Amino acid sequence: MVPWLGEEEARAAADAVLSGWVAQGPRVADFERAFAERVGAEHGIAVSSCTTALHLALIALDLGPGDEVVVPSLSFIATANAVLYTGARPVFADVEEATGNLTPQTVDAVRTPRTKAVLAVHQGGVPADVHALRAACADWGTALVEDAACGIGATVGGKSVGQGALIAAWSFHPRKVITTGEGGMVTTDDAARAERLRRLREHGMSVSAAQRHASSRPVAESYLEVGYNYRMTDIQAAVGLVQLGRLDAVVARRRALAARYARLLAPIPGLRPVRDPAHGEGNFQSYWVLLAEDFPVGRDALLEALADAGISARRGIMAAHLEPAYAGHTAAPLPVTERISRNSLILPLFHTMTHAQQDRVAAVLHAQAGG
Repeated sequence: MVPWLGEEEARAAADAVLSGWVAQGPRVADFERAFAERVGAEHGIAVSSCTTALHLALIALDLGPGDEVVVPSLSFIATANAVLYTGARPVFADVEEATGNLTPQTVDAVRTPRTKAVLAVHQGGVPADVHALRAACADWGTALVEDAACGIGATVGGKSVGQGALIAAWSFHPRKVITTGEGGMVTTDDAARAERLRRLREHGMSVSAAQRHASSRPVAESYLEVGYNYRMTDIQAAVGLVQLGRLDAVVARRRALAARYARLLAPIPGLRPVRDPAHGEGNFQSYWVLLAEDFPVGRDALLEALADAGISARRGIMAAHLEPAYAGHTAAPLPVTERISRNSLILPLFHTMTHAQQDRVAAVLHAQAGG
């Protein structure tokens, strides 16, 4: 992944620095409004990362010790970690092979009377079937939180991922479709919850630092609950506003490159590229391929062959329940998760990628497959 950054972002960041206001301020507020409008949410709350966005989202649901949250193991470890930060317990569910996402069936297999929330991930930019998950969670009386870290620009039923969500969390890490360096966002349609989230990201203060500094009179804030320092800076938000303007072009380019990859790789038996689900369109934040168990070479050997050719690829999506951090954490059988994690790899895909670079990647894969 190579972020698509240029002179516009550099000028925007410089303007923020020269303004004298570099902490959370007016540019953050502008970015929040623009981002919320883009994804069809009423409120956006900018934070320091998607991990902190997830943490605050779960706190806003009043989760704590004794509660359980169903999460996919097939996700970056931050998804499960955010549950532990609240004192609740993550319960790992399996995913469907086609999308790498939770389904009502995989959630139902592990939920218990202690399940208070489901944390669904739009994995690698492939949208989860949130309409089905929302309906199931409503029947169960369980909250649904969307981990949309990779999801900006993806759609479900023609509408943005995250639209209509109880709470969604987003990432602007450099590996994502748009970036602010580090940074994240929480979106929600609930005004009271949004107000609390804004307090929580800023030490639980009743009046933000920006509001205090803007006032012509002394303002004495109070601290309504234990909060955190999860703020975004105006420098990051300035870059984010430019990046948001690039979103449609970025997604269109990634989808065109993904379609070309699909054509190049179609003749290789036993190699299945990621594709759009029936219920929506992905943004191809990650272009991952799944190898059949009898593929001529193993996943790690294929990564080595790509590296020998000067091509940077990565192992597929991790399985959190297999990591040392979760040793001893009980988990139900997760055969699909383990297969995807064991036999998948992520190929290079970025906005400025050339057809010649794609051809090089495809040539190595064909050669290793014996084609």
